[in-house]
This record gives sequence, structure tokens and C-alpha cells, in this order.
Amino acid sequence: MIPVQRSPDPSARVLLLERIHPAAAERFRKAGYHVDEVASSLSEEELIVRLQGVTILGIRSKTQLTRKVMESTSGLSAIGAFCIGTNQIDLKACSERGVAVFNAPFANTRSVVEMALGAMILLIRDIPRKNTLLHRGVWEKSSPGARELRGKRLGIVGYGNIGAQLSVLAEGLGMEVHYYDISEKLALGNARICRSLDELLETSDVVTVHVDGSPGNEGIIGAHELARMKPGAVFINLSRGFVVDLEALRAVLESGHLKGAAIDVFPTEPKEDGSAFESPLRGLPNVILTPHIGGSTQEAQENIGTFVPEKLLDFLEKGTTTLSVNFPNLQLPEFRESHRVVHVHRNEPGILARLNRTMAERGLNITGQYLKTSEDIGYVITDIGRDYDEEVVSELHQIPGTIRVRVLY
Repeated sequence: MIPVQRSPDPSARVLLLERIHPAAAERFRKAGYHVDEVASSLSEEELIVRLQGVTILGIRSKTQLTRKVMESTSGLSAIGAFCIGTNQIDLKACSERGVAVFNAPFANTRSVVEMALGAMILLIRDIPRKNTLLHRGVWEKSSPGARELRGKRLGIVGYGNIGAQLSVLAEGLGMEVHYYDISEKLALGNARICRSLDELLETSDVVTVHVDGSPGNEGIIGAHELARMKPGAVFINLSRGFVVDLEALRAVLESGHLKGAAIDVFPTEPKEDGSAFESPLRGLPNVILTPHIGGSTQEAQENIGTFVPEKLLDFLEKGTTTLSVNFPNLQLPEFRESHRVVHVHRNEPGILARLNRTMAERGLNITGQYLKTSEDIGYVITDIGRDYDEEVVSELHQIPGTIRVRVLY
């Protein structure tokens, strides 16, 4: 179990890694927290050392928060992933330690959408190959294969926040939009659903992938799927590196079956700028390769830098868990003239009853109580009167199944 914590704590520390936008550090300092910043990601052993005494950790996509790291911490209360994905975090280990995790699922949507549109235009106009020829000193003005996006069919694999917004903008450019998603999604505008991935691949002039990092999405675009695509189509992946078989993609590009491709994410990516990069797609003139920068615009990073700290501060100072990726989501009212007791526990029968019985035996006046559970954990917020016995907090911590107790003032 984690020691009893009281928040806000003037000695609480925030550690931000991987060049998170300055707006984040500014917000935490304004709230009264001490902030340390590290420009790069840290190794497992480095994290174990640096996390001692840290209350809030902010990371991006390269920092790997393993079970070993999480089990080495005691004071960590919350983690902010200043990005969309959370695959780099062992969420189960976080839940078991009572550490809430928040991300930024919407903040860089527009940036990724604009990059996808730009890639479509460049590829369908054969710009990457023309650019390569000119850099080699070869003038080739004829453009028999260049086409417009208008009137072409766009196939979107994954119709979430990014896919849906891309659908709207692409339709504004005159494209016919079709999409495929394993979940039933409401079509925006005139977009039409495809009932199978093969149907989408066989009929689309442009295929772009926008799925999440769920294990079920690994390898969804392989040799079979690429062979089903229309001859002369283009392929774009700005989502996750593991969804596409890059060797198979190279084969269909070299054979001329596909006109071109744009890839921003890779199964294995270098940890630092300037590191060597290897890929089967290197050297192909009809391929745009970018280093995982789909959401890396000034606007997106500033949006993320302001969005995530607010979620972390709401959790730490109010107990609110809205948009947490591993805690039950609770939107809580303001609490005044009272204390707020946060109790995180394993989702087992009888714990709430024991918690309330303990408070009743101590004569505590409960002014409000909120409960939400997930498959693994329960999250109980109890507002109590100003006067209470300190020993009751320790007793709550001793209830079997308790993971963490916090008292908010």
C-alpha cells in the first residue's frame, strides 16, 4: 500500500521529460509546484532514481514506464502523457499503485489531419519522385501520372477523432469518402461506411490509416491487404508503426502496384535526434518518410501543454478523473467547508461498506460521496466535515484491498 498523502502539498514536485511545451511547466509553477525539466527520455534505471520524491510525471512517446519503474515509486500520484498514445505506459501497474494516467486524445488532431492531406496531394501529384530527380540534376517536366484529389475516393481505416475530422476536410476538397472501423461510428457529412477492410482497399484511390495502439491492430495491413488495393493507389500511415508490414509495402511499391506511400511511424524508432534510422522503405523515390512528427506542430504541442496539466491538477487537487485512461471517470463538484478523502482500492465486494462503517464509528459527518469502479479498481470520493480524527485516515488505509488514500484540503 501507498502511504497516506495530503494534497495540495507545497513540497510536491513535477518532473517533465522529452521537451514538453513550456506552457506545461508554466502552469504547474503558477499552481505552486516545483518543476524539473529534462530534454530527453530516461532509461528504466534513470527513471527509478529520478522519480523518488516526484508527485507528477509528464512524458511523451519515448519514455517507457515499465512495471519495474512503477513498483519502485511511492510518492507518484499521476502521470501525464503529453501525446495521444499510452502504449509506453504499463497501465495495469499504474492502477495497482493507485497512479492515475491522463493523455491528450484530441489536442493534436488537426495537425495530423493536415499532414495526411498534404501527403495525399504530394503523392497523387508524384511530387516526391519529381523532387528526387531535380536534386539529382534531372529535368522531367512531363507528368502523365499526376492527378487531382477532387473526385478521388478516400478510404479511411479507423474513424475516430482524426479519421472523422479528416473525412470532413477531404470531402471539402471534393473527395468521395469511405471509411472502415471495427466499431459502429456515425458518419459525418456524406461519408459512407465499408463493411469490410477488403471492400475499402479494393475501391479507394487513397488509403490512410488512423487506428489506435490496441494489440488487435498489429499487422492489419500486410501483403494480402496491400495486394487488394487498387493499382496506382497511394497509401498513408500516420497512426502506429506496427500496423503495416513494411517489407510487403516495399514490394508493392517497387513492383509499381502502388503509386506511392507516406509513412510517419515505424515499428522501431530511434530514441534520440541524430540517431541512425533504418527502414526497408529508405531510398524509394515514391515514398515520403517523416520521423513521427504528425502531431508535432507548434499549435498542437501548445494545446497539449495546456490541456494535460489541467487534467493532472484537477485530479491532484479535486480528485476529478475525467478522461483518465486507467481510472474510473468521475467529474466532481467543488468542495468547500470540508475535506475530501480519496480512496483507491481493488474492485472487491464490501470495501465501500467497511469504509463507511469506519467513518460512522468515528462520528464523521459525510457531506457527499461519489463512487465509480472499473474492472480492476474502485474509486471513492468522500467529502467530510472540517472536524475529524486524524486516526481515521490511517484506519481507512488499513482496510483490506486499499491501494491509496489521499486527503484533499
